[in-house]
Amino acid sequence: MKSLEKKKSTPRYKVGQEIVYPIQGVGHIKAIEEREFKDQKLLYYIIYLEVTDMTIMVPVERADELGIRPIVNKKEAQKALKLISEDYEPIPADWKLRYQMNLDLLKKGSVLDIATVVRALYHRSQIKELPILERKLYDNALKLLVDEISFSLHKKKEEVEEIIFSRLQINV
Repeated sequence: MKSLEKKKSTPRYKVGQEIVYPIQGVGHIKAIEEREFKDQKLLYYIIYLEVTDMTIMVPVERADELGIRPIVNKKEAQKALKLISEDYEPIPADWKLRYQMNLDLLKKGSVLDIATVVRALYHRSQIKELPILERKLYDNALKLLVDEISFSLHKKKEEVEEIIFSRLQINV
């Protein structure tokens, strides 16, 4: 019988901590457990994602690589809200190019990148209706932004959504 090799990884996050998983949204670390995978024992974060009502397992050693990060502090959340009310750069007319650019920003996962996507696609939607894939990307980015800022500022999601839309309409 093969002996299980134990791979060492020190968890960066704690049980009970709120984190952000890019594109997936805000999650809550329910547990950190050791599990067997390919003849090795690995540590996993057990993360509950409220938005999708899903629990996922992420290897502790791959968390940074996957872009998992703590929820931003109040100052960063305020910076993201400020960014969406600022002037924006025109985005390419080719929706496929826009889609890829915005998807890449969302994958990076910073709250400022998410705010940039929301701002760009909101303003584009005011000019012309967004194609279905881009509309889904916009809806997802908006949901991610609302979730993280509501957690960061300890406000209700509806309140944060109102703030976001009032700031987006400044440059319409």
